[in-house]
Amino acid sequence: MHDVPHEHETILEVEAPRVKFGRGAIDEVGPEAAAAGLRRVALFTDARLAKLEFVERARRSLRAAGVDVAEFDRVRIEPTDGSFRDAAAFAQDARVDGYVSVGGGSVIDTAKAANLYATYPAPFERYVNAPLGEGAPVPGPLAPHIACPTTSGTGSECTGIAIFDFEAHEVKTGIASRRLRPTLGIVDPDATRTLPTTVVASSGFDVLAHALESYTARPYTERSRPASPLARPLSQGANPYSDLACAEALRLLGDNLERAVHDAGDDEAREAVMYAATLAGIGFGNAGVHVPHGMAYAVAGLVHGYRPPDYDADHAMVPHGMSVIVSAPSVARFTASAAPEKHRRIAMLLGAERTKHDDEIGDVLAVALGRLMRATGMPNGLRALGYVDADVPRLVAGAFAQQRLLANAPRRVGEEELAALFAGAMTVW
Repeated sequence: MHDVPHEHETILEVEAPRVKFGRGAIDEVGPEAAAAGLRRVALFTDARLAKLEFVERARRSLRAAGVDVAEFDRVRIEPTDGSFRDAAAFAQDARVDGYVSVGGGSVIDTAKAANLYATYPAPFERYVNAPLGEGAPVPGPLAPHIACPTTSGTGSECTGIAIFDFEAHEVKTGIASRRLRPTLGIVDPDATRTLPTTVVASSGFDVLAHALESYTARPYTERSRPASPLARPLSQGANPYSDLACAEALRLLGDNLERAVHDAGDDEAREAVMYAATLAGIGFGNAGVHVPHGMAYAVAGLVHGYRPPDYDADHAMVPHGMSVIVSAPSVARFTASAAPEKHRRIAMLLGAERTKHDDEIGDVLAVALGRLMRATGMPNGLRALGYVDADVPRLVAGAFAQQRLLANAPRRVGEEELAALFAGAMTVW
C-alpha cells in the first residue's frame, strides 16, 4: 500500500528576510548595491520625499559607490494598477539592473511591481491575486531590490506582497510571491524624524494590525497539506516563528505608539515603533493577515471624499493603516472565541487588565484598541470616513473578493458575517 499523505499541514516554512536596522543605515545603500554587482539602479520615491535630505543621502551613497541612478519620483501614494503600469514602463525604458526604493509601503510596493513587469512583461492581470487576476506564479528570479522604508508601518521591506487599488473593480488587491521580497531591507529610524503626527499614527496602526492579525490567524497546522512543496502558500497561517515576532511588535507598540505619535523628538519611541514595523513585517510575511485587511481593501477602494490630515494627497484617500484599524475592534469581537488566550495576551500587551472569562476577551480587546485609536487621533469608525449604512453591500462585495485573506481567518467568514462586521465598524466608541 502507498502511504496516505497527511490531511493537514505538518511543515512550517521559515522565510527570514535580510534586514539592516539602525540610525545611519541609509548611508550603506551604495556599498550594498555595488556589492550586489549593480551598475545602474532605478531609484523609486515619491514627490514629497524626493525633496528631503533622507533621499538625498541615498543618492549620495549610490553615486559615491559608482552606481548610476535613474530616478522615478512619481509614485502614487496608495498606488493603482495604472500607477504600477507607469512605473513598469519607466523601469523598462531605463534599462536598469536593480532597484532601490526609498519611501513608505506605496513606494516599496511600486518598485516590486516595476521589477516584476519589467523583468517578465505580461498582461497586467497575469500575476494579480485571484479572483481579480489570474494569480499566475512569477516565472523566475527578479532583479535585486534594496528597500529603504521611511514610515514605521508597512513592513513591505520584509514581504513578497505588493498592494494596489484595482480601479476598474473599485477595490484593493495585490500580487504575492516569494520572489517579490526585496533582497535587502535597510531600516533607518532617522527617516521617521520628519513624519507628521497622523502619518505616524496611521502607519503605526498598520503595524499593529499586521501583528494582531498574523498572531490570531488560522494556525498553519489547520491548512491542508499542498499537493506539491512548491505550492505551499506565502501566508501559511499562525506559527511559532511568526508568533515570536508579532508578540514583541505588539509589546513595543503598547509601550511606545502614543509617545511616538505625540512627540516627534522622542527618538526612542519612534525607533521602537520602526523596529516593531520590521518585526511585524517578518511575522506577517510568514503567517499572513486576515479579516481587517480584507475589509480595509474595500474601505480604501470605495472612498467617497475623505482626505486625511497631514497627507500631501491630491485625491481622496483613506491611508492604509487607518482603513485597517477602523474595522479591527469589530473583528476582534468576532475572532476572540477562536483563540481566546491569544486575544487576551494582545489586550494585555496594549494595556488592558487580565480578564478571567473567555467570553469577555473580544470586548476587552476591542475597547483597548479603541482607547489607543482615540489617544492617537484616529477616526471613530467608518462613519467618520464618510460611509453610511447603505454602503455596506458594496463594502461586503469588495471584501468578499479578498479570499486569500479571508481564508486565513481563525473563523469562517462569509458575506453575512462581513455585513455584520462592517455594521459593527461604523463607530468604534
